[in-house]
Amino acid sequence: MEKALHRQRILLQHLQPSSSQTSDSPAISASICSAGEAAGYHRKPAFDDDVVIVAAYRTAICKAKRGGFKDTLADDLLAPVLKAVIEKTRLNPSEVGDIVVGTVLAPGSTRAMECRMAAFYAGFPETVPLRTVNRQCSSGLQAVADVATAIKAGLYDIGIAAGLESMTVNSISVVGQVNPKVEIFTQARDCLLPMGITSENVAQRFGVTRQEQDLAAIESHRRAAAATASGKFKDEIIPVNTKIVDPKTGVEKRVTISVDDGIRPNTTIADLAKLKPAFKKDGTTTAGNASQVSDGAGAVLLMKRSLAVQKGLPILGVFRSFAAVGVDPSVMGIGPAVAIPAAVKSAGLQLDDINLFEINEAFASQYVYCIKKLGLDPEKVNVNGGAVALGHPLGATGARCVATLLSEMKRRGKDCRFGVISMCIGSGMGAAAVLERGDCVDELCNARMVPTHTHLSKDAK
Repeated sequence: MEKALHRQRILLQHLQPSSSQTSDSPAISASICSAGEAAGYHRKPAFDDDVVIVAAYRTAICKAKRGGFKDTLADDLLAPVLKAVIEKTRLNPSEVGDIVVGTVLAPGSTRAMECRMAAFYAGFPETVPLRTVNRQCSSGLQAVADVATAIKAGLYDIGIAAGLESMTVNSISVVGQVNPKVEIFTQARDCLLPMGITSENVAQRFGVTRQEQDLAAIESHRRAAAATASGKFKDEIIPVNTKIVDPKTGVEKRVTISVDDGIRPNTTIADLAKLKPAFKKDGTTTAGNASQVSDGAGAVLLMKRSLAVQKGLPILGVFRSFAAVGVDPSVMGIGPAVAIPAAVKSAGLQLDDINLFEINEAFASQYVYCIKKLGLDPEKVNVNGGAVALGHPLGATGARCVATLLSEMKRRGKDCRFGVISMCIGSGMGAAAVLERGDCVDELCNARMVPTHTHLSKDAK
């Protein structure tokens, strides 16, 4: 060590402007390395590499085949929300690196072309690419995760995640030719089970009663009706100018759709008790305690935090984590009970840290089960109603949930920091994402204090 310091003194003498420097010069001493531990853990409160959400909008959700969008084509449903995220943020559409649309029922190539057409309707130039993604009911949320991942990887700085489903145009259909091999592989066969049967399996296997399901359905309608009456959905819904055709006369009427039309505020337990099981003679799943078949679309604009700050855009939320998991296909509805803990853990959090949950109510049976299994406070879950009341346009639900969750978190203020979105997925999966309020400062809960020391680096002991 002494020899090394001596060589450093000699080198320093050569660098001095005057040759009068003597060996009495102050000795070089060890100090904290600026690239070591002190620098590595003392980060700025706002991280430029965060992926943030600066806009999230949706259409109203309408009943398929008889609601407000029964005569609206899928591309005409998507275009207004794509246009909204650009116009309301005053973003130059040519800056968008990619558009990813979650969609489920339509043939893949056909729907991909329709979505590309919708982008042109919305004012995007030909230089902006688009693709679709299909992970069943989580497709909209998967689109958000895909865009966030691409931004984080540096593929582009700005992206749009969207969701679209017209269950009027594309109905849930029975699988065509089936490989006879499924008779050998039980779980492969169970991938083909009707979703309603998987709901009955959840209820039977985990003891969810008909009354619990009906009560959950009533609460969904009550909360959704209250949210609508108080105007909570107005900021997230983009009005759609379209037409409704009278089925008897064929007369077209121009309308503007801006309100969810599946909510039944006066639903009672007596009303629901009259409904017969929809999938199994002695079952408990009915048309009243299952999600509605619906039409709708949504879009979410994501970008790097540094760019959002530079553009002066409001940061509604920070994308913190995403998890997709597999479960037994015969009880696919339990997916959120597995996906939520995985996503929360990935974000470095615990369930108690989450202030609000949006869990898709595919069926009241699986919704009730997931809340009970995770021990969640019902007052924190679907506070403005869920899919039983609002509807479940498969590919759009994830984007809809982002808009609804972030709007509610904004209303609740800084006491509401973390939110989770989750849903079950047909064929036996679950997905979940953790979002953080945009104006919350990361407290670096995983950082440790650095005591004063004289180590050259964090590795020196």
